[in-house]
Amino acid sequence: MKNRVKNIKELTKEIKKISLSLGKINIMEICGTHTMAIGKYGLRQLLPENINLISGPGCPVCVTPTADIDSVIDLVLNNNIILYSFGDLLKVPGSKMSLIEAKSINPKIKICYSPLDALDFAINNPSKKIVFVAIGFETTAPLTASIIKKVFDLKLKNLFIYNTHKLVPPAILFLLNSNKKIKVDAFLCPGHVCAVIGSKPFEFISQNFKKPAVISGFGAEDILSSILMILLQLKENKPKTEIQYKTVVKEHGNLVALDFINDVFRPKNSNWRGIGEIPDSGLEIQEKYSYYDAKKVFNIIEKPVEEPKNCQCGNILQGIIKPFQCKLFGKDCIPESPVGPCMVSSEGTCAAYFKYEKYSKSYIS
Repeated sequence: MKNRVKNIKELTKEIKKISLSLGKINIMEICGTHTMAIGKYGLRQLLPENINLISGPGCPVCVTPTADIDSVIDLVLNNNIILYSFGDLLKVPGSKMSLIEAKSINPKIKICYSPLDALDFAINNPSKKIVFVAIGFETTAPLTASIIKKVFDLKLKNLFIYNTHKLVPPAILFLLNSNKKIKVDAFLCPGHVCAVIGSKPFEFISQNFKKPAVISGFGAEDILSSILMILLQLKENKPKTEIQYKTVVKEHGNLVALDFINDVFRPKNSNWRGIGEIPDSGLEIQEKYSYYDAKKVFNIIEKPVEEPKNCQCGNILQGIIKPFQCKLFGKDCIPESPVGPCMVSSEGTCAAYFKYEKYSKSYIS
């Protein structure tokens, strides 16, 4: 007989009981969907005071540098193209304007829900040049790869990809090697990313750094179960990489999706907003498909750009501070007029705190 799934009350009781024998525990989640769920379900308030949940760089929109926003805006304003982008990216401020402000100058900026929208438009309008802004971690990279393979097979000549895809495990490795300002004791690993790449790429956390890592689902029970699994590892002093989200995540991931990624992309160093360059943390389009690489086709050269003054998105993305410790949070920076991307994205840490935790103890203290 399968074990019965424990409810929130039972999980909370067990967490409190085990935590009594442990000191302060910093657990970092590396997924914006987890960050939103933690706020939405009030999980921070259910946990004992010695368990501190920290948000890491789990939002692809948030880690996209200002230089990329500027480059995309320059591309659409200075070329006869039609630009397709996911909605979250449109409100992220560039150094001079956002894409949504650029849309008032050039209406050929379109919001899409999938790159298939851009593909369909390109097929039906062969005389027009279309650029799709590809953003996301390993979760969305297979879909971008499939689109590139499709236009290659169809021999389309009018659809190009502005690629900003990034990889999660190298970012965690970078934080573990470089971030001495805050001690992370364990990680809630991203269920969506692991559905694609599996659990093995995260085993270095427990094997090399001796820290628990649990790949979690997204319900309140999932997250609390994952925290309980972490606490049991800490109590027994046996760190390992475990899968809580077993209905979706397998050890070796989705082999078909990985084949798509490996065929179309190769790893490269990549700049993360507010953090800097992280080795092998990005994806670039392979030479075979370079005809569809918008950065090469339109000769885009990224220019270094300073981040907005007093914006603490970089420190928030690294878990060094929490949103309410930023002077701009909730004052000069709100969802309607954001200063940094963490307040813009539907997966942004600042957006989560602003929406769900303005009046919580964790916000006030």
